[in-house]
Amino acid sequence: MKPEIQTNKIVVLSGSGISAESGLPTFRDANGLWKSYAWEEVASPAGWAAHPELVLEFYNERRALAARAEPNESHIALAKLQSAYEVVVITQNVDDLHERAGSTQVIHVHGELAYARGTSDVRRRYRIGEAPITMGQLCEDGTQLRPDIVWFGEEVEYMAEARQHIATAAKVLVVGTSLTVFPAASLVKSARGRAEKVLVALEMESLPFGFTFARGRATNIIPHLCERWLGEC
Repeated sequence: MKPEIQTNKIVVLSGSGISAESGLPTFRDANGLWKSYAWEEVASPAGWAAHPELVLEFYNERRALAARAEPNESHIALAKLQSAYEVVVITQNVDDLHERAGSTQVIHVHGELAYARGTSDVRRRYRIGEAPITMGQLCEDGTQLRPDIVWFGEEVEYMAEARQHIATAAKVLVVGTSLTVFPAASLVKSARGRAEKVLVALEMESLPFGFTFARGRATNIIPHLCERWLGEC
């Protein structure tokens, strides 16, 4: 039996496109990070085992860049929805721009740059903010610290919780993602038929069933959409 829809609940699924408008590079566009790095080298357990120094350098640079970035109009508009709705942000992004804009319920399914963890079977997380991780910097269990990022081949986090939130939302907004990274992209299938469903992106090869497509930059569309939703309360 499906859970009841909560009429005052909005769930946002965000991807790298929303952070790109704050100056953070994406992986897949023409000038993306995968043009400079092979994902096998910097975003896989095998890459970490082969050359951890390169992996740490890559994420230290990304952490510093994310710390300098500022939330944009889209992040801020989404946070303002909390004045009238329960808002849950499920993000594929590893930066903290949603939180810094004021969003209080943010689920990071791919991990967070601001955290490190050990490499033993028992996961221990540490908040490091914008500080770099260095070789020889150890967890309390004596293992080398690594970025608390979900690499290719590792299990995506909080999927059951994310599906439950989407299944109970009256409004579902997808922004800044091409829905090509699985399993996170499969979350849209949990959106209910009678929920209002909107997808905002620059381009989209295949639109999920039942979604309205708003083509354009998030900063041009999201503030107006959020203003409309606030006016419906």
